[in-house]
Amino acid sequence: MTNQKYVGLDVDQTTIVAHVSDADGGFVMETMLETKPKSIQHFLKSLDGTVHVAFEEGCMAAWLYDQVRPHVKEVIVCDARRNKLLQSGSKSDKVDAYKLTRLLRLGELHSVYHGDRSIRDLKELVHTYNTFVQDKTRTMNRLKALYRGQGIVSRGRRIYDNLTKEDWMKKLSSEAARGRAKYLYDQLESISELREYSEKAMVKEARKHPVIKLLMKVSGLGEIRVSQIIAEVGTPYRFRTKRQFWTYCGFAVVTHMSSEYEIVKGRRRRRNKPLQTRGLNKNFNRGLKAAFKGAAVTAIEREPFKEYYTRLIDNKMRPEMALLTVARKISAIVLAMWKKGESFDNKKLGKPE
Repeated sequence: MTNQKYVGLDVDQTTIVAHVSDADGGFVMETMLETKPKSIQHFLKSLDGTVHVAFEEGCMAAWLYDQVRPHVKEVIVCDARRNKLLQSGSKSDKVDAYKLTRLLRLGELHSVYHGDRSIRDLKELVHTYNTFVQDKTRTMNRLKALYRGQGIVSRGRRIYDNLTKEDWMKKLSSEAARGRAKYLYDQLESISELREYSEKAMVKEARKHPVIKLLMKVSGLGEIRVSQIIAEVGTPYRFRTKRQFWTYCGFAVVTHMSSEYEIVKGRRRRRNKPLQTRGLNKNFNRGLKAAFKGAAVTAIEREPFKEYYTRLIDNKMRPEMALLTVARKISAIVLAMWKKGESFDNKKLGKPE
């Protein structure tokens, strides 16, 4: 098609470097913009023809996507980790913008999904909740490390109880250590309270999406995990098959092979047992993987997944692989239910493959 424009944006907090090429890769222009809506929109409107834009995923990506999308034909927010050309050679704002433009024109960019605004609020609240959960875990680990450093056994969760924390602090040998413990206890109490507030806000927002009631019928999935799944997935129609969804969740099995062929009597022949390693894909959505693995741990404690898990173990499958299989099964069920709008039917669980 004629009159195609390809725009690469290297985004900074205050400035944006824009590189523009035509359909043949010819240089059109290069400019610097303020990171402000009016400046961005004025620049895009000045470009004639069909405009395609690309920029890297980052903390400003969602905001910039909303500013750019109404004014162009296509917007690709790319995952820089999967585009090696962005990491090779010299690096500067202009060079990065040029590389983005080139990869965009060649169709070599791997995009990161940015859903519509209907789930934007839920994504923010889920991110807030996850942050408080991580902060609480870090504080608890620091508190236990303090006691271990003093040679004090602190197994279990009793060390975190407000009713016994004074007794635990008395075990510390120095005033400085007791003072540090007090600060950590205060921090833990504050974070716990904030986590509860953020959980309520997240669940309240998730209840605005009717699919939450449907997905909660799957064993192992409660309001928190379903809220996280809705926020991360956005729409199930992004995934044509369950295997595509498994890749996104980090449940896809990948194989790395080497020395596949050998020369026998001057002719090439495939080896009977080529060197290969198998494992799960490493580029995935960590929030989704944690949600489905957590759901699997809960689900195998009761029917129908308890029997399903037991059959896997009886078939000589290792417990960690059996748990992974249950997580894959739950994710496949969620995708199918979400697409079809059907309730979970225990009879359709089937036998382990």
